[in-house]
Amino acid sequence: MAATNVETLTNPRDSLPNVYTNVTAREIDFVTRFNRNWDALRDIMGVMRPIRKAPGSRLISYTASVALENGNVGAGKVIPYSKATITQATMNDLALKKYAKAVPIEDVEKYGAAIAIEKSDDAFLTELQNNVLTDFYTFLNTGSLIGSAATFQAALAKAKGLVINKFQAMRKTVTDVVGFANVLDFYDYLGAADITVQTQFGLTYVKNFMGYGTLFLMSEPDIARNTVLALPVENIDLYYIDPGDGDFARLGLNYTVQGETNLIGFHANGNYSTAVGESFALMGMALWAEYLDGIAVVYVGTATAVTTAETITGDASDALLFKTAHPRIVSVEMLKDGSTAITDYTIEREGVRLAAAPTGTVTIKYTYIA
Repeated sequence: MAATNVETLTNPRDSLPNVYTNVTAREIDFVTRFNRNWDALRDIMGVMRPIRKAPGSRLISYTASVALENGNVGAGKVIPYSKATITQATMNDLALKKYAKAVPIEDVEKYGAAIAIEKSDDAFLTELQNNVLTDFYTFLNTGSLIGSAATFQAALAKAKGLVINKFQAMRKTVTDVVGFANVLDFYDYLGAADITVQTQFGLTYVKNFMGYGTLFLMSEPDIARNTVLALPVENIDLYYIDPGDGDFARLGLNYTVQGETNLIGFHANGNYSTAVGESFALMGMALWAEYLDGIAVVYVGTATAVTTAETITGDASDALLFKTAHPRIVSVEMLKDGSTAITDYTIEREGVRLAAAPTGTVTIKYTYIA
């Protein structure tokens, strides 16, 4: 067993009236608070299925479409199949991440344990959570269900309508929709209106606002101004690697975990050679959406078409990302060498991502939001 589970914790050092008991309690407290925070986030969103991923697994998103055949079929005739097309859109590794924090003995002497240890543990936990959320916001901005609207209110309505329409077309149930908007846009829209805004898990949100079960209010760069994101709660999953998996104990690595859904492993010990208190966290987590075209990205503003073709080149740091002069694109037409249409691409915040790097010159005509 590579981890100590809180519910079955039997450690000989627990009975010792010394500092080792305090270390164990600190480990249990850390992982329990971390898991409770994620349970709270799941309650806020409505649905967030925790899915344990086996070693070596990848996170895959899809786009889906169906070409419906004519349903007027004569008696005894063969019913033609409607063609369903599922395209793999995104695939990322879900990897274990390792973190360490050190508190020198001088800090405990100077500030006391409550500050040097407990406060730094709180900050450590918060930063670990924020890393997962930041990755999620970055992923949401790659949603391919793109639209535009003239006002913030219209954008909220359109984003919700886009995702409901998409999932209805796939014959999938939508019980609720969550939205993400820039907090400054939200308050600009509200003006003097009195709305109850809640804060939990470090997130600011409103419940049951304009048809959204939850509308999260974010700041830049997580959610850019004049942008609204939306997706059904059924399209949100929490993938995780159990830090208790594997034969970690055979390496001498024992992490404290908590509950049936072990999202994080934590261990603390003292390093006598440096007189430093060390803390180690092990986690592999990602909030993910199964359907990339089930995430609506709606820009607020006036749509403007670029009428002349613009020659573009790939980003030097990302060979498949082609940046354009105006990143808030809602539609594109791409040609290679002036004649061959490029159709295998996705629109992202900074430009257009091709499925494969082209060998010739790429030109693009596009409509963007000013």
